[in-house]
Amino acid sequence: MFPATLGLAVLVLGLSFTFAVGIGAVPVGARTVWGVIANQLMPGLVEVTWPAGHKAIVWDLRMPRAILAGLVGAGLALVGAVLQAVTRNALADPHLLGISSGGAFGAITALLHTGMILGLATVPIFAFAGALGAMALVLGVARLADAASAERLVLAGVAVSFIVMAGANAMIFLGDPRASHTALFWMLGGLGLAQWSHLAYPALVLALCGPWLWLRAQDLDAMTIGDETAATLGIPVSRFRLEVFIAGALLTGVMVAFPGAIGFVGLMIPHVARMVVGGSQARVLPFSALLGAVFLIWCDLFARTVMAPQDIPIGVVTGLIGGLFFVWLLSRR
Repeated sequence: MFPATLGLAVLVLGLSFTFAVGIGAVPVGARTVWGVIANQLMPGLVEVTWPAGHKAIVWDLRMPRAILAGLVGAGLALVGAVLQAVTRNALADPHLLGISSGGAFGAITALLHTGMILGLATVPIFAFAGALGAMALVLGVARLADAASAERLVLAGVAVSFIVMAGANAMIFLGDPRASHTALFWMLGGLGLAQWSHLAYPALVLALCGPWLWLRAQDLDAMTIGDETAATLGIPVSRFRLEVFIAGALLTGVMVAFPGAIGFVGLMIPHVARMVVGGSQARVLPFSALLGAVFLIWCDLFARTVMAPQDIPIGVVTGLIGGLFFVWLLSRR
């Protein structure tokens, strides 16, 4: 049953991608979309019957944006699923544990204060460093307060998140007013500046962290039962939780580096995945990734078409949907 569900999710992802690339101020048919893609990958494979401008719209503008939306949605949903498992907290996500705040701090540092000293990799590297630093700070606070339990760890994450975001806001206030608009737009989230050169970083990190997390699915299942149970099964609880946090920091930092801070994906999507495929992490993780990709592609499509030609920040869209989702979720309990 699960392979069929996963196959259906892949089909929906393909259709979502086709719609996202085809819909816009200049509509492009599905045949043209895939014809352009085929000719770019294998020149001359398909006879060119479309206007020259359609190639630029499909390949240069909409495809990088749709692919980046899919990668970011998959990555954030994956992080949310594993954080909810290792903390045993249904509300855990990159924002709650301070990871997104740390990524924001690092990215704002690069955008406003250091410049692109490392080229295009500057923002992802700084965002990952900030996310990792925030995670280290959370662990340090938890250790200082002798709060090793998963529940206390979440509380430490909330405290650190507020502190780090206060620092990020101060950096925006003290930065160049002309560049502050860029940082503010980044904090709201947006995929309008997506380029092909941006895609390598999230794709590589997702390809590395995704399979590793999936291979540890049984350990994650044990962590959802409790630290004591996991320890009796031979899992080094503290070290494993740290490994998951580092992987989550890497994923989150790179995923938010280019589109900016996008909330609620990691919080909401794993809940929907568990409703569909059950609680086994071996099923939840891949389905969450696919569902997160579909969700963010459609959110971005809505953000760029509902008030065209102006883009709504995608963080506004995900925040609205996420808030309504949790009102509905609470009403069912």
